Amino acid sequence: MDPAVNRRRIERPPSPTYNLDDNDDSYEPYIPVAQRRQEKLAKFSSLGVTAEREKAKRLQEEQEEREDALKEEERLREKARKERTLLLEAQEVQRHKAVEDAKKSEGEKAEEADQEILEAIKSRRKLVSDLELAKGIQYTDPLKTSWIPPRYVRERTLEEHQKLRDKYHILVEGDDVPPPIEHFEDMKIPEPILQHLRSKRIINPTPIQLQGLPAVFSGRDIIGIAFTGSGKTLAFCLPLIMLALEEEKKLPFVRGEGPVGVILCPSRELANQTYENVNTWCSALAQDPNYPQLNSLLCIGGISMNEQSHILGKGIHIVIATPGRLIDMLEKKRFTFNNCKYLCMDEADRMIDLGFEDDVRNIISFFKRQRQTLLFSATMPRKIQDFARESLIKPVLVNVGRAGAANLDVLQVVEYVKQEAKMVYLLECLQKTPPPVIIFSENKNEVDDIQEYLLLKGVEAVAIHGSKTQEERQYAIKAFKSGTKDVMVASGVASKGLDFNEVQHVIIFTMPKEIEDYVHQIGRTGRSGKTGIATTFVNMNTPEQTLLDLKYLLMEAGQKVPPFLASIDDPRAAQGGSLRGCPVCGGLGHGISNCPKLEDAQRRQMASHRNDDGGGGY
Repeated sequence: MDPAVNRRRIERPPSPTYNLDDNDDSYEPYIPVAQRRQEKLAKFSSLGVTAEREKAKRLQEEQEEREDALKEEERLREKARKERTLLLEAQEVQRHKAVEDAKKSEGEKAEEADQEILEAIKSRRKLVSDLELAKGIQYTDPLKTSWIPPRYVRERTLEEHQKLRDKYHILVEGDDVPPPIEHFEDMKIPEPILQHLRSKRIINPTPIQLQGLPAVFSGRDIIGIAFTGSGKTLAFCLPLIMLALEEEKKLPFVRGEGPVGVILCPSRELANQTYENVNTWCSALAQDPNYPQLNSLLCIGGISMNEQSHILGKGIHIVIATPGRLIDMLEKKRFTFNNCKYLCMDEADRMIDLGFEDDVRNIISFFKRQRQTLLFSATMPRKIQDFARESLIKPVLVNVGRAGAANLDVLQVVEYVKQEAKMVYLLECLQKTPPPVIIFSENKNEVDDIQEYLLLKGVEAVAIHGSKTQEERQYAIKAFKSGTKDVMVASGVASKGLDFNEVQHVIIFTMPKEIEDYVHQIGRTGRSGKTGIATTFVNMNTPEQTLLDLKYLLMEAGQKVPPFLASIDDPRAAQGGSLRGCPVCGGLGHGISNCPKLEDAQRRQMASHRNDDGGGGY
């Protein structure tokens, strides 16, 4: 093959033509790779932000649509409410209530109403001092004492303790209740006091003393309930005397020291009587050279405290007082409660009721340490018991019989006597028994009228009521107790706690509205195991509710119920309601909704508010 034929000429493509003219717009400058990447990223980012914005805008629009729908719905509801009147709503409520009430009996309705009233008046602060309240101090354990029962008593079983309580009809409530002790000697009481008790023919403790004394000796707070004349005074005075004796023996008291305990009483007469008892027992103790003299102070209105300056000049062991004068002495710093650790309230239901509650709180504010608190009374309604339990520290409740029950040693006679015939019939009643006799009336003017009538008829009579001076009141009681006067005409001031051992007959000229007062008044006879008679005048002026309370009280005590009283029907029985009695006053014939004691308390409260607002004028 010819090499010339096979060889071809390889032609190169033409060279590109470059336009170097600066005015040519088609020229694209060179962009570095890194810059191109950044621009690409920025483009993608802008696209993402735009999408997010669109999504947020869409969500906001949806939220606004929902809010608009809710506003429209609320507007429609508001429009419906405006169209629906209050009268229609009230009618619907009434219809609903009527349907519910139709399912309940009258008794259930009455019980519900009573419970509402009880809850409304229950909201009361505990009996604590201002210091304890401010610092939030709460005591959980009772006071410790050095007293312990004898070994043989400690070794008895709980069943044996309960058997002894059942023997004396003692009811107890509380945790770890101290054992009952049947003999004074086993209570470790000093021999001089035991000898004095024997000389007064007090050999064995009464039921309230049998259980109450060991509880108080053990340092426990106590609520003691027992019928009138059952020896409650000894049950709270004797432990205080022994406490004072122990403190005096440790380190003798000097001027400005004491007291170690205080006993509060609702009336001057009761405070004076308690003071005399304490002085008698302390004097009996001091007869033995092994025991020191204990100083007690009587602190009541109507007497000059300068007469007792010789006591104030020494150390004071025991104070017996009425609230008003005690507050005055404490505010003047005549003595202090810095070391006081024993507080007893006699007739406690009256002391912590509306009349004295503020004063009691004021007195408690002067205490600087934990104290042992004792509440004693013959009548203590459920409301007061519940309130006391909240205020005391692990209290022991000792109850001999129902709270507010009448003394079974008193024969109760109820007679229907017209108002105009009362005075004449009174003379006939006085012939039933020999003197002394007590006549009670709720009206001060009536007390004076009765005394004047008796004096005109030749009967030696004295009168006592709240408007008399302290000298007149003391003279009346002293003359009556000594036998100089045969009859004492009294208002309610002499019905609480006063001890007249020889009185065989009590005449209630005007039946008190509150059954509690009646129980206290008839309790001036039949004391210390003796028997007595109580004659009560009733007529058309006596409220039917009071008569119903009286009827149930007679039935409970197994007394004769006169026909005119037996014929009174209880409206609660017809309604099918409970007959438990009133928790405010303890009356068995009514509920709390028509309690005369509550009505009277509310009336006093309203009067005091009017006076505070300046309604009384000058």
